[in-house]
Amino acid sequence: MISLSEHAVRYLDSWLALRQRHLRVPGVQAAVLVGDEVVLSTAHGVADLATGSPMTPAHLFRIASHSKTFTATAVLQLVESGALRLDDPVGAHLTWLAERAPKLAGLTLRELLGHGGGLARDGQDAGFWLLTKPFPDERELCESLTDADAVLGANERFKYSNIGYTLLGQVIAAAAGEPYNDYVTTHIINRLGLVDTTPELDPKRLEDFATGHTAAAYHEQRFPIGHTDSRAMSSATGFCSTASEVCKYAAAHFAEDTRLLSERSKRLMQREEWRLRGEDTGYGLGFSVDEVAGRRLFGHSGGYPGYITRTVFDPVERLAVSVLTNAIDGPAAELATGLVKLIGMAQGEDRPELERYCGRFANVWGVVDINCLGGRLRALRPGAADPALLPTELAVESARTLRITEAGGYGAPGETLEFDFDGDRIRSITGMGGIVLHPLAEFAAGLGQRAEVTLP
Repeated sequence: MISLSEHAVRYLDSWLALRQRHLRVPGVQAAVLVGDEVVLSTAHGVADLATGSPMTPAHLFRIASHSKTFTATAVLQLVESGALRLDDPVGAHLTWLAERAPKLAGLTLRELLGHGGGLARDGQDAGFWLLTKPFPDERELCESLTDADAVLGANERFKYSNIGYTLLGQVIAAAAGEPYNDYVTTHIINRLGLVDTTPELDPKRLEDFATGHTAAAYHEQRFPIGHTDSRAMSSATGFCSTASEVCKYAAAHFAEDTRLLSERSKRLMQREEWRLRGEDTGYGLGFSVDEVAGRRLFGHSGGYPGYITRTVFDPVERLAVSVLTNAIDGPAAELATGLVKLIGMAQGEDRPELERYCGRFANVWGVVDINCLGGRLRALRPGAADPALLPTELAVESARTLRITEAGGYGAPGETLEFDFDGDRIRSITGMGGIVLHPLAEFAAGLGQRAEVTLP
C-alpha cells in the first residue's frame, strides 16, 4: 500500500512550484489522494495573468474530456439497473437518429464508449473549439448528424470521438427519463458529496474560475480566453471541478469502493479495449490506460479553450493524482506523470537523520535537489521533464561528506560532495565534478543584484 511522509509531500509541492515557474505556465493546481485522504492540495502561479491574482486550490477549472469518465460511469449505472445494455444500438434509444442516420444508429453503446464506432471527432464544422461559433444545442446536434459522420467502419480502429460521447449523453437522458446534467448530478456528483463539480459551466460561479489563457507558441504574450457553454456536448466535454474533487471522484473507482458501481462494472470500464497506434497507451470504456514506472494507471486528460488537465489513478494501490493548468498548452500530463514517478521513489522507510543534507541548490548550470525519498538520498534535476530519469544515488561517508554511488555515464560516480555547514544551515556544496552549489534562494538573489554574469 502506498504511503507518503510529510517530507515527501512537501517535496512534491516544491517540485510542482519549480516546474510551474520553469515551464512559464500561468498557473497549476494539483492534488494527490492516497487511500481515503487528500494528502496534497496545492496551487502555484496565477489564476489570471492580467490581474496577477494567485492561483488557489479552490479555483474552478474546465476539465473537459474528464466528462467522458462521468458519462461512462452513468452508462454502466444504467446497465446495472437494467435500463440499458452495452450491446444496445444507440438508435434503439434515439429514434430521431434512427430516422436521420441509420448507420450511426446501428453503433452499439460499447463501441461508442471505447471510441470504436469510427465516428468523426467533432463533425464537419467544429468552429466551437476555435471560439468562432457556440457549441451546438440539442436541435442543432440533431440537424447536423448524418451517416457521413461515420468515417471509418465500426471496430476498425480506435478513433476518438466527441460526437460519440455526445450521443451517449442523449442515450442516458432517454433511458433515465431526465436531462443528462440532472442525472449525473444526482447519481454521481451528489452521491459523492462533491460541491465544486458541475456537468456544465455554472454562471453564478464565474468569478470562482481560473482564467484560461492562449498558448505561448504564437505570440510573445498570453491572452485570456472567455468562457463558453458546451450545451448538448456536456457529456463529452462540459464538466468543471477542482483537482482535489477530481481525485475524490477517481477514488470511487478504486477496488472495493461500491459507491457508484459494482466491482464487475469497474473492471469492465478498466479493461483495455484498444491499444492506440503509435502510442504506449490504451483505452477502456471511458478511461485511458497507461503504464508509468511499472504502475498500471487509469484516468483521462482534458483540453478546453484555455485549459489542459490530466488525472490518473491506481485502483489497487488507491492512489489518485490530478493536475489542472490554465493555459491551452499547459503541461498537465507531464506534471501528473512526474508526480507519479516521485511518489514511486518515495516509498520506503523514512530516515529523518538524512534530511540535514536535503535542499534545493543552484549554480549557473541549473538547479539540483538533494532529497531523501523513501529513505534514500538522491540528487535530482527538478528542471528535467522526468524527475526520475537517472537519479544520482548518494551515501553518507561522514558528517560533511556524501559519496556518489551511482550516476549516469556523464555524471560523477565515485566522487564526493563536500558540505559547508553553518550550524544546521548549508552554505555551499562542492562536488559533482568539482563545481560549487549554493542554496537556490541565495544564488538567485545574487544573480538579481548583477546586470550580467561574467568571469571574474
